Amino acid sequence: MNSASRERIIFCLFITASVIAGCSKSDFLGKKPDTRLVIPTTLDDLQALLDNQYVMQETPELGELSADNFYMTYSVWQGLVVKEQNAYLWSKDIYDGIGQVPDWDIPYQQVLYANIVLEGLSKITPDASNQTRWNTLKGTALFLRAYAFHNLSQVFAPVYNPATAATDMGIVLRTIPDVNAKSIRASVQATYDSILSDLRQAASLLPAAVPVNNLNRPSQPAALALLARVYLSMGAYDQAWSAANSCLGMYSFLMRFDSLPSGKSIPVVNANPETLYQSVMYRSSGVLVGALQAKVIIDSTLYASYQPGDLRRVIFYRTSSGLPYLKGSYNGSAYCFSGMATDEVYLIRAECAARAGNKDAALNDLNQLLKHRWDSMYVFNPVTAASAEDALDSVLVERRKELAFRGLRWSDLRRLNNEGAGDTIYHGLNGQAHRLSPNSLNYVLPIPPDVLDFNKPAMLNNPRVDPD
Repeated sequence: MNSASRERIIFCLFITASVIAGCSKSDFLGKKPDTRLVIPTTLDDLQALLDNQYVMQETPELGELSADNFYMTYSVWQGLVVKEQNAYLWSKDIYDGIGQVPDWDIPYQQVLYANIVLEGLSKITPDASNQTRWNTLKGTALFLRAYAFHNLSQVFAPVYNPATAATDMGIVLRTIPDVNAKSIRASVQATYDSILSDLRQAASLLPAAVPVNNLNRPSQPAALALLARVYLSMGAYDQAWSAANSCLGMYSFLMRFDSLPSGKSIPVVNANPETLYQSVMYRSSGVLVGALQAKVIIDSTLYASYQPGDLRRVIFYRTSSGLPYLKGSYNGSAYCFSGMATDEVYLIRAECAARAGNKDAALNDLNQLLKHRWDSMYVFNPVTAASAEDALDSVLVERRKELAFRGLRWSDLRRLNNEGAGDTIYHGLNGQAHRLSPNSLNYVLPIPPDVLDFNKPAMLNNPRVDPD
């Protein structure tokens, strides 16, 4: 992060909190903005920082652009910024020397906010009147820091491998709000240890009830869902099952898709009742922003995998001139949902049950989800399997279909290829076929050039190769 970026973040930290707070009368939020770092001093101030959705709700997009859920025409590709063009083609140098990369900067701005809140809380001694709120704020800050770190780890660090995690380069773990500190990459093991520690603490501090009217605020089920997602990305399937099971024991609602208005441009309602925590992929994406725009053409294999009667085909997608396009997001907006929801948790528990040899439990969770996605005009035939391995195959197929365009496919490709799936993906463009081989070094994105420059020589980049 260069000095101009640091100053911009400090200024935005203050001014956006003031704007979001609106009519707040606290001293911190009422002061005139300037470029000095002003530390909030009250619980109201700290809550205002964490509620700043303009900062806290966005997640990286470059992994989704690099995955295999869609393709684009050459004319659309030509209109993209350089980093999006190159991410789509898995180029060795994605950024072409251009810094200020949102996929890096936005999560670290979220980390900065979380660290400011944690430091502010350390200076406030709670009493009986505010202990619960103090706990919730601390749990929220820990959740958000873990969420940002995990999102970063899925694009800027190698997939978790227990044999090499102690020496593989992970991400920068900032745990204090010092924007001037040099950045040094921790190991992959230390990265995941930090994420897991934050989430375990968060789960013990956050409220049990999902705040259905404030889904930008996490709850205990949201923390458990994220814990399950993290363990899954590590291949720690027993722990992922336990976290998913605990989450669903607290909140397990599923929508019936046959109750949704499939003819509407975006059938899924905003803040739908499956949502545990709300976030979206980078809203200024040249491809994924405004999902109703005819830019993203759905992968033909993915689109063909939805059977007659499967309402996801008409809820998620539309066709124009014979080609399938995104219809709208799971969160009822034109921006791609990337948060936590119960459908993902059911699939995590099902996958982990299958991997543990529990075929019946896996199929029970899978069919519970699928029957909620089925058109009542069609007979729903439950998925069957001859073995746990067959059940696992079915779960993984449904995982891709249910969670497409949720920012998870890149992480799944990394994880499953690390376990021997051998999936090669292709992007055709202007008559040429571009290929990403399983376990390629290009499954890890490079560190932005301005970050490397500011932190040299301590900051090391990720090795990349010329694409196939």
